[in-house]
Amino acid sequence: MADALPLGLTWAALWLHILGERVAARRTGRPRSAAARRRALLFYSGLAVIAVAIATPIETLSKKLLWTHMIQHVLLIAVAAPLIVLGAPWMSLWRPLPLAPRRFLAKAWTRSGSLAPVRSLCHTLGRPVGALLVYTVTLLAWHLPGPYYLTLRNSDVHALEHLMFIGAGVLLWASVISSPPARVTLAYPRRVLLLVAAMIPNVALSMVLAFSTAPIYPYYAHIAERPGGISAITDQQIAAGIMWSAGDLPFAVAIAMLVVRWLGTGEQSALGADLGPAELPVVARGSAAT
Repeated sequence: MADALPLGLTWAALWLHILGERVAARRTGRPRSAAARRRALLFYSGLAVIAVAIATPIETLSKKLLWTHMIQHVLLIAVAAPLIVLGAPWMSLWRPLPLAPRRFLAKAWTRSGSLAPVRSLCHTLGRPVGALLVYTVTLLAWHLPGPYYLTLRNSDVHALEHLMFIGAGVLLWASVISSPPARVTLAYPRRVLLLVAAMIPNVALSMVLAFSTAPIYPYYAHIAERPGGISAITDQQIAAGIMWSAGDLPFAVAIAMLVVRWLGTGEQSALGADLGPAELPVVARGSAAT
């Protein structure tokens, strides 16, 4: 299976999260709160979307139809990623690990001098501009004809592409939606601006596919019998429509919700307020201006 690694990681995340929720309930001696259950449901929904994208006929058809492949990308970046961020699974994924390794990893990460460059890089990429850059480069690079062809011919490269899409999507959405223990302190107008900027590369790719007079990806053009009997150009135009509409829809919904909250609360209360859950202790992030 082309996506054995992403699917395996998805199952591992589900298992760790369930264990983590049980550990938390056992420590507190009472059932998880309604907010915690909602977060868990959102996280599980995100994992389910990943499974649908990579372990259903969508995966098989993506080798024959460009528009199906684009559905995969939309599901991973624009649906699964924000659901995972809203689910804030980080503490539940961390809890089931043995105490000694957790202490060792935490100490190494915070105090190791050799990891200082890595910490600095992660801090930079965790800022809104860094997250936007990672997202844009990841999206555009994997849609170039060369890398795209490799994903269709090599299952390992295909799996890497999907992992990078999920990672870049989570990084971007975590810049506008609080995901405890991290909290977004970026003001609403800048969050809106960040999401608008993130829509630009997707729209640009859609326009290239829609208005090109020849197939962008020769792999699909050389398929003798395409499901549905559509031409390579028609397939490409359908893919463009999916990217343009479905790919931008979650961003548009998030922007609308941010604007409503911004207008409803005012700039002072907008700082630190958020779309996401805020029950757990939080660590501020994203305060750098975009």
